[in-house]
Amino acid sequence: MSNSKVRVRFAPSPTGGLHLGGVRTVLFNYLFAKKHGGDFVLRIEDTDQNRYVDGAEQYILDCLAWCGLTPDESPVAGGHYAPYRQSERKPIYREYAERLVAQGHAYYAFDTPEELDHARKEIPNFQYGQVYRDTLRNSLSLKTAEVEHLLNAGVPHVIRIKMPTDESVHFNDMIRGHVSFETNLVDDKVLLKADGMPTYHLAVVVDDYLMKITHAFRGEEWLPSAPIHILLWRYLGWEADMPQWAHLPLILKPDGHGKLSKRDGARLGFPVYAMNWLDAKTGELTPGFRELGFLPEAFLNLLAMLGWNTGGEQEIFTLDELIANFSIERVSKAGAKFDFEKAKWYNAEWIKRLPAESLKLEVKHELAIRGIEANDDAYLIKVIEAVKDRCILLTDFYHQSGYFFETPAEYDLPSVKPKWTDVKTDFFNVLTGKYADVQTWEPAELESVFKALVEEKALKIGDVMLPFRIMLVGGKFGPHVFDIAALLGKEVVLERIAMALGVFTT
Repeated sequence: MSNSKVRVRFAPSPTGGLHLGGVRTVLFNYLFAKKHGGDFVLRIEDTDQNRYVDGAEQYILDCLAWCGLTPDESPVAGGHYAPYRQSERKPIYREYAERLVAQGHAYYAFDTPEELDHARKEIPNFQYGQVYRDTLRNSLSLKTAEVEHLLNAGVPHVIRIKMPTDESVHFNDMIRGHVSFETNLVDDKVLLKADGMPTYHLAVVVDDYLMKITHAFRGEEWLPSAPIHILLWRYLGWEADMPQWAHLPLILKPDGHGKLSKRDGARLGFPVYAMNWLDAKTGELTPGFRELGFLPEAFLNLLAMLGWNTGGEQEIFTLDELIANFSIERVSKAGAKFDFEKAKWYNAEWIKRLPAESLKLEVKHELAIRGIEANDDAYLIKVIEAVKDRCILLTDFYHQSGYFFETPAEYDLPSVKPKWTDVKTDFFNVLTGKYADVQTWEPAELESVFKALVEEKALKIGDVMLPFRIMLVGGKFGPHVFDIAALLGKEVVLERIAMALGVFTT
């Protein structure tokens, strides 16, 4: 390519939520650009006005912001090749479509939707292409004078590419190697619609050329469109500037049969969108990874490992490590099965690895939406450190730490009452007095006092340790019980023992 600087783009349509496959496409583009000191461009492909959904563009921007994948150029950031919304570039495309017509590589088609519907009903496997194009209403089948009359009269029409006969179109895919297509099997796709808007096929080529895109990474579902795009690069005289292609493998259903869809997520109980998506047209809410309790670091990490690996044993990567290690040649051709249990494992690992300070805002949010105001940052940090190894999702922090901020509303009584005795009542009454006198309120001191009393009363430690935990937290969970007691503080621990005794002994 004549342009030496690496430039990649993500070009989504603002028609709905951002599927995790889309975020992975962003990620691989971003990693490649940053590894090679290049630019990552976000371009909004809003040419299909019928499918456009209000709020979808902002949602895409919000998803990328949450993931930390900030575009160098975008509709918001601007750049040398603005505008970055295709709807704002509409006047650009007709010039190139008309050039293709003048060269004989495209033609005007005046068929009405009704006429095309009739053809589809009458002809099995109908395709608008070399077999039937001469029988339809277009500038190849009509006389020149009639075509000029229709154009001058403003009759609605589209511009279609004229696919050549008996040719092979081939290219080298950075993942798949040599790929070849027979032009006889490809129909004459619409390039410019009747409303003057380009289709994806024309717009993607024109914009990639004008924006000096050097590498085009996209999902393998776009592979059948490659021959059209390659021919357009050739016909427009830009073949020397054509980007290098890489078609990324699909993300598959957990059973490996077919592409993962949001219906699969709904059926199997996990999200497939980056963030919650509320469809403005239907009112349907589709859940996202963020709201389920995933960290962006874990989300990116798990996506990177779907179809790519370093060849080594490492599984946990920071974004900087992904940039340093990424290689498009190590992306697999085969689809990658999505495993939600593995996804949760990544999140749990990231929660363990991140310092409590980094989790503070997310945990505050999780507690706040459940009515707990954790305003003492120093205390909150200690709580997070105490429980984070027990959390898989950020939403787990409420269950695992709520008792540090509010008295348990209920107790696991079946684990306590059947075996409760007056001896245990006496033990905790005495323990309350001894704890009231403790000067050094630290886990080791609290444990020492507790065990000494167990020995003095000739009890088994298990007989009173579990009731003590349930007094403090309400159930059979949480970190070391004396760590909990130390964090709660003397006054709270004494109150909770007294309150629980009132319940256990009735």
